[in-house]
Amino acid sequence: MLLTACATTPERNATDMTPFPAQWTAANASDKPIATQWLSAFADPELSALVHDALNHNYDLKVAAARVYAAREQARIDGAARWPQLAFAAGYRHGATITNSESGAFEALFAMSWEIDVWGRIKAAQQAAGQDAEAVAADYHGAGLSLAARTAQSYFELIEANLQAEVAEQSTKDRRTIVDLVRGRFARGLTRGLDLRLVLTDLENAKAQLAGARNRVQIVTRRLEVLLGRYPGNSFKKRSALPTPPAALSAGLPSELLARRPDLVAVLSRLRAADSRVESAKKALLPRITLTAAGGTGSPALTELIDPRAVAWNLAMGLVQPIFTGGRLTAAIHLNEARTEEAFNQYQSTALNAFREVEQALAAESWLREQERALKEAVEQTEASRKLAIYSYRQGLIEILTLLDSYRSTLNAQSAHLSVQRQLLSNRIDLYLALGGGV
Repeated sequence: MLLTACATTPERNATDMTPFPAQWTAANASDKPIATQWLSAFADPELSALVHDALNHNYDLKVAAARVYAAREQARIDGAARWPQLAFAAGYRHGATITNSESGAFEALFAMSWEIDVWGRIKAAQQAAGQDAEAVAADYHGAGLSLAARTAQSYFELIEANLQAEVAEQSTKDRRTIVDLVRGRFARGLTRGLDLRLVLTDLENAKAQLAGARNRVQIVTRRLEVLLGRYPGNSFKKRSALPTPPAALSAGLPSELLARRPDLVAVLSRLRAADSRVESAKKALLPRITLTAAGGTGSPALTELIDPRAVAWNLAMGLVQPIFTGGRLTAAIHLNEARTEEAFNQYQSTALNAFREVEQALAAESWLREQERALKEAVEQTEASRKLAIYSYRQGLIEILTLLDSYRSTLNAQSAHLSVQRQLLSNRIDLYLALGGGV
């Protein structure tokens, strides 16, 4: 009994539970402190306005905020048992006997009960509820960061979708020019009917690509509007270009990540809550000391209820020691110990995944920048080759398939270049999110 009464929850230190390197392994990582606010780094007023709009009006975030309020009130409920419980009941009682004699009385009764938390069982349960509330608050903070990141990424995706549609529209116009060229040559007997069929087929394929690009614009637009808490009405102005990614980001130290990321803070709080529930379950084996009191008055006349001579009261103190419960109390201990083990391994998994996300985003930025430079050069080369292909076809030096291939290569290069530009921006947002940086 003494050993159980003195049992306390273990100290959980994030840096002691999880192995991590002293520095990030990515070649471009910097150990300087990270920026606390990432949104201003893009220097885009429209993006900032959209993110703040989402944080104020998104319904999923409001749901998360309601969960925080509910968890805090649940902690108050679980802690209320540490205080005396006092109730008052007032009423009128009327009755009749078998001899038809009737009687009635007014009553004003008080009742009080209090379990004296000698061993700290109720306090441990209250601490568990409080730590759960801290975890839910961390979840809410993480949901806000995630919403800001998804809003920014959807904003960049919408800009890219509009630019992709413009590229596809220009490509369709160029294909119509080729059709007019080949049709004129066919009318003069300078080319075969097969060439005309090929360019007409290529034109229809270009139209299909344009329709797909425009459909993507409306899908991304409506997704962004829902994030903002607006009706999906497909109303955003177009941007002429994607913004330039901010300068290289300082990632800080791996050890700082454990205290900064909301998901790690949440799982650590849930682990501590599980420890507190184990403590509470063990202390349920100890005697419970309760204090009860009752009192009040009763009188046939309502005016006599305030007469001190009519007051009656009683006070009692009792001790209840569990002896045999069919294994319920020990099973509750084992259940909470198993949940503690689950929470501990969940923390390890979450921490490992957090380190992976940072390392992955840091490495991806280098490769995406290299990919962007290569695709930029490819766009310049394909545009030059397309102009040369038109001249060569007019001179009869190349076949129509070569000309069509040059146009398709130009379209593919332009589309891929826009895509990797947007991926660079999205990856930077992923890195901010992985590092747990604030908006």
